Amino acid sequence: MTLRPQRALAQQDGPTVLVAHSWGGTVITEAGVDPKVAALVYVSALSPDAGETTAQQYAGFTTPAEFVLETLPDGYGIVRPEKFKVGFAADATDADAAFMRDGQVPINMSVFGAKLQNAAWRTKPSWAVIATDDKAFDQRMLQAMAKRIGAKVTEVKASHAVYMTQPTVVADVIDQAAQRQQLKR
Repeated sequence: MTLRPQRALAQQDGPTVLVAHSWGGTVITEAGVDPKVAALVYVSALSPDAGETTAQQYAGFTTPAEFVLETLPDGYGIVRPEKFKVGFAADATDADAAFMRDGQVPINMSVFGAKLQNAAWRTKPSWAVIATDDKAFDQRMLQAMAKRIGAKVTEVKASHAVYMTQPTVVADVIDQAAQRQQLKR
């Protein structure tokens, strides 16, 4: 997998906590091996192992029917607009859900088949925020991933848009990760 997070990490002047949502968990899993990275926070996020693909995370689990990804002719995918609120942001206001729906950045679906070279969670402390009403992932999948990576888990009643609908919970977990790393300095 070719990711280029080095620019952002090079700009950091001290220990860094990487935070990711959804597929972004794959990115921090790969990039988190950088020596500046002190901790990882997975917010309803994927956490594959080295040698695995993101797609393999779904094996044995069933994505709820409310969450529908639509692959466009160019190979990029979006959450199907008519399913966005119920599948992605059920606890958001209609206006906020529409804003997120209309601002979607399509994802290259081929990234789900790329094998990771690294799994930062094997050597870095990890936290997981699990949205208990998340329709993008099977709840058993979120729990299994968090257990496998040894994450300190915080559960919150929220949709996949937990970062927007429960920002205080997410910020508190990020703060916990940052403070734990400050104590070690």
